[in-house]
Amino acid sequence: MELEKPSQRHAEGCLTVAVRLPVRIVVLVLVVPVRMVWDALVVGGRFLRDTVLRPAGRALLWAAWAVLVWPWVTLWRHALVPLGKGLGRLGRVLVVVPAQWLYRCVLTPVGRGIVWLYARVLTWLGHGVAWLYARVLTPLGHALTRLAGGVGRLLAVVGRGVRAGVVRSVRYLVVIPVVWLYARVLTPLGHGVAWLYARVLTPLGHGVAWLAGGLLRLARALLTGVGAGLGRLVHVLLVLPALALWRWILVPVGHVLAAVGREIGAALGHAWRIAGRISLAVGRFLGALFRWIFVAPVRWVYRTVLTPVGHVVRDLVLRPAAEAARSAGRAARQALAFARESVRQARSDVRRMLFGTAREPRPVSRREPKAAATRTLGSSTTALTKD
Repeated sequence: MELEKPSQRHAEGCLTVAVRLPVRIVVLVLVVPVRMVWDALVVGGRFLRDTVLRPAGRALLWAAWAVLVWPWVTLWRHALVPLGKGLGRLGRVLVVVPAQWLYRCVLTPVGRGIVWLYARVLTWLGHGVAWLYARVLTPLGHALTRLAGGVGRLLAVVGRGVRAGVVRSVRYLVVIPVVWLYARVLTPLGHGVAWLYARVLTPLGHGVAWLAGGLLRLARALLTGVGAGLGRLVHVLLVLPALALWRWILVPVGHVLAAVGREIGAALGHAWRIAGRISLAVGRFLGALFRWIFVAPVRWVYRTVLTPVGHVVRDLVLRPAAEAARSAGRAARQALAFARESVRQARSDVRRMLFGTAREPRPVSRREPKAAATRTLGSSTTALTKD
């Protein structure tokens, strides 16, 4: 960095050094109020977000839950779910049980009757159809096949005769006249046209091409001279003045404006940083002043006055009230549990009166061997001692 600073100082001109200081002073005077207003807006926005917007958002969220979501949840849990269960049981009684009885007592016997009919009647019918196919339809098919073969051979002989006649007619009526026309008429005519192209049209085309080339070279020379003169005139009247204007006026003015703009940008950045430091110092001073004037007395009042009063209120009022509320809640829960148990018992009694008791499961024999009794001297548990 130390090696680069001298080169940078030598690279900067007197105009840059002369413009830098007043520009920075003016920009600093203009930027400091803007930066302080910006920092005040940022602090106010953060305070507003933390103290107003977030609590308001949470309150709105809770209100939306209480107004929009909680009624639907309550309706689903305490109305739609019990209604759905009742409709399901009603559908089982009105649809499923009759359908099972219909399947077991009607459709199953009908299906077995259809299977017996297929096994007894349709099998005999199939044997009859097979005998008809083997004894009647197969010989008839063989006879029709032989008849079709004879007819096909006759048609093949007739077709060969017709094809030979057509070929000969085409040969004598079309091919021979076409060959004679090509050899006697078209060939001499083509030779005459080729002689005319080689002897007359080719020399005439060479002469026309030479004349067109000369005219083209003349026009090219004329256009080249005119274009060179016009280009020289445009270079003298337009290009040289524009080049002088760019080199001696626009480039120096652009350098000056670039230096001024670069210094203004650097001054804006420098002034913004300095204004931030000034704004931070002012904010800290105002914060300390607010803390000395308002926060410290409020904290002292909270610690020395409100906290003891709050402890007294908590011990003498809030705790007994909370204990009484808990006792009332326990009593209410016990009453609700007793009412729920009574409702469940009444519902089971109504179900038992309407539908009867459920069937008891039948014991299934797993065919497991029973444990052998303990051997004694009088028992016959072996092959030698059995009676």
